[in-house]
Amino acid sequence: MKKLLLPIIFLFALLPALQAQNSNAPKMLRHVVLFKFKESSSAADVKKVEDAFRELPSKVKEVKGFEWGKNNSPENLNQEFTHCFFVSFESEKDREVYLPHPAHKAFVEVLKPHLDKVLVIDYWAEK
Repeated sequence: MKKLLLPIIFLFALLPALQAQNSNAPKMLRHVVLFKFKESSSAADVKKVEDAFRELPSKVKEVKGFEWGKNNSPENLNQEFTHCFFVSFESEKDREVYLPHPAHKAFVEVLKPHLDKVLVIDYWAEK
């Protein structure tokens, strides 16, 4: 037990320093995209869209961060939006490159036949 206690104490001692280091990180521009798919779209159709979106960061160097997931909130306030994609940029200029980028346009063509609704919000991350 004592062998485990020392590394845990050390980790907690380092945590404030790591957090302070993170606070100096540059602000990031977040691009949040929510999708509601058409009822007629199959699971395979939706997977094709997911895969196409997940490929974008490898095709657009201006994307500095990416994550995504499916709604699992118990509150039932998602208004039938099921997917959230979270794309990060270092600048508005990077976003300006991303939006008309050929890879992004190709993704939109994969998405269009299956999209019922989309909601997009961009913001500068604050701490």
